[in-house]
Amino acid sequence: MNALRLLFLVIATMISIGIWLTGYRNIHWFLYVPAVAMLSAGLTGFCPGLILLRKLSFKD
Repeated sequence: MNALRLLFLVIATMISIGIWLTGYRNIHWFLYVPAVAMLSAGLTGFCPGLILLRKLSFKD
């Protein structure tokens, strides 16, 4: 596992802990989007957001 994938997993975990501490009924549904995206990027190594930004000519 490389550092970028581990970073995605750590951030997804932190967002999920924040959702849990706030309460599932009190947060907006959009907060689940980055948590799920980073969790899938950390597990699979495929990050759609990073690929999209690279196609828009942003450099690493």
